[in-house]
Amino acid sequence: MQGDEILIHPALPDEFAAAGAVTALAYQEFAVEGSDGWSWYLEHLADVADRAARTTVLVAMAGETVIGSATLELEDRVEPQHAGPLRSGEAHIRMVGVHPDHRRRGVARRLVAECIAIASRRGKRVLTLDTGPSMSAAQALYDSLGFRRGPTREVEEGFFLVSYELPLEGGG
Repeated sequence: MQGDEILIHPALPDEFAAAGAVTALAYQEFAVEGSDGWSWYLEHLADVADRAARTTVLVAMAGETVIGSATLELEDRVEPQHAGPLRSGEAHIRMVGVHPDHRRRGVARRLVAECIAIASRRGKRVLTLDTGPSMSAAQALYDSLGFRRGPTREVEEGFFLVSYELPLEGGG
């Protein structure tokens, strides 16, 4: 499959289950064994239908196969009841995941690049995201795309996130 063309597009309803399964599988390696929080989060990652009602979910396709996904919050949040509203001019990337068998092919880079393009077209001035401290491949990707690393913060007891921000040109 190395030579297959990878296409990125908004997820269609019949792709939601596959996109969710791929995203949960991509995060499985970071899950803490026996953690109720991780069990809940992996289920949450798999529920693309729920978040697609409020956000833009992109899929990466190799032929007819979903090999990755990313969620872009443009106007509303994945969990509006838990996260504060987006700041004026902000878009936020969530849940970027690539099937382990398709990594190191530029899939995540293409997904994030499409998020950047969509946010820019929508007039956003800044694109933000959070990642786990142990997600070194993701951090290297965001650094290479020009995101600026922000603070690491504890969001729940013992659970930390590293923030990133990318100013966007032409945002209104």
